[in-house]
Amino acid sequence: MHRKFYGVLEEWEDKKTKEPLLVAGARQVGKTWIIKKFCSERYNDHLYLNFESEPGLSDIFEESLEPYEILKKIGIYKGRKIDVSTALFFDEIQKCEKAITSLKYFCEAEENYRIIGAGSLLGVKINRFSGSFPVGKIRQVRMYPMDFEEFLMATGEELLAEEIESAYKAMKPMPGIIHEKAIHLYRDYLYVGGMPRCVDNYISSNCDVTSFDRELQHFILLAYSSDMSKYTTSAAEGVKIAAVYESVPRQLAKENPKFKYKEVRSNANKRDFYEPIDWLRSSGMVYKVDNTEIIRTPLKLYADDKSFKLYMSDAGLLSYAGKMKYSDLLNTSDNLFKGALAENYVVQSLAAKGHELLYHKPDAGLEIDMLLDMPEGIIPVEIKAGRHKRSASLKKYREKYKPEKAIRISENNFGETEGICSVPLYAAFCL
Repeated sequence: MHRKFYGVLEEWEDKKTKEPLLVAGARQVGKTWIIKKFCSERYNDHLYLNFESEPGLSDIFEESLEPYEILKKIGIYKGRKIDVSTALFFDEIQKCEKAITSLKYFCEAEENYRIIGAGSLLGVKINRFSGSFPVGKIRQVRMYPMDFEEFLMATGEELLAEEIESAYKAMKPMPGIIHEKAIHLYRDYLYVGGMPRCVDNYISSNCDVTSFDRELQHFILLAYSSDMSKYTTSAAEGVKIAAVYESVPRQLAKENPKFKYKEVRSNANKRDFYEPIDWLRSSGMVYKVDNTEIIRTPLKLYADDKSFKLYMSDAGLLSYAGKMKYSDLLNTSDNLFKGALAENYVVQSLAAKGHELLYHKPDAGLEIDMLLDMPEGIIPVEIKAGRHKRSASLKKYREKYKPEKAIRISENNFGETEGICSVPLYAAFCL
């Protein structure tokens, strides 16, 4: 499958960046697969080392953190010569804190070692590092589930992906028959999601959602559940992490999906659940979208971390956790959870593009789903699950702040009227 993240790896290598690369991201988004593919294609010699399946590897980093000594011992263990020409891929590196610390010495060495580290709970480990973290000596990046463009490319719809991008740039409607095809595939994506194993199964099922094995999503959620006891301060914290995560679909189903601690546990407060929420965000299992009441750049500085929403990392996992049937995604369905699912999908798309995740709700009478802090100004984004056009909030916002343009994301075709750009849901990856 084509993954955009391959370009991140290429950029790092092409620039010969001395800082080792650390790749974080939720479990099963495809980190190991894409890095292995990259190493096999770009290096004459590389070595894959997994600290989870080979826990004894940690012993190598106990005596010395000097690159020469580390490579010498790894070479003895593997029975082969390893030197600066050998690229090293340390998988599940969060299992060995000293291996992460050693990256500082690889960076500072005269030789330009090519080192990549990755891990499903690497973000959590970095936030809870107890030793000497190599600040400024590594490059940290995050990998996300497949977005809708990657989903199209994986299913052989490269031409459709190109046409969507062209229509977005021109802001011109696509022919109705092509628009409806894209909407159909967007609904398939909401059902299947962007986890590579799920997309692969969908393709193997001839892109027929009725044959898609949703048990795969169940197994992924089970794997996430088992991870929630790792890198925690206590067993009680693991229970809290699980409780927060299980509450996300329930909270998104509310008319006001602002996160409420009492929805997790009665009489709960921020003190009880701040660390579990931070754990989930750091792991990549959820996206935290903060409210900002003040419209001023840079928006992130005015975000209120006490008022926020939580979304799941993948729309397909949310549709499964919310017990959505495929028929619930159709226009003929009045299932209200479609709105939350559409929002989750857009949040996921924006996160993958590197946008700050912010919304605007200063009072009960005004709410803008997302705000984009762009060089040309702050752009309000409204998200509609269907083709309904009325929007009192967007109108109020435009009257008050007079943005040069606004974006309405819905099932409607491309178009632009009076400063409002109509962007189909399937084109969220273009933003």
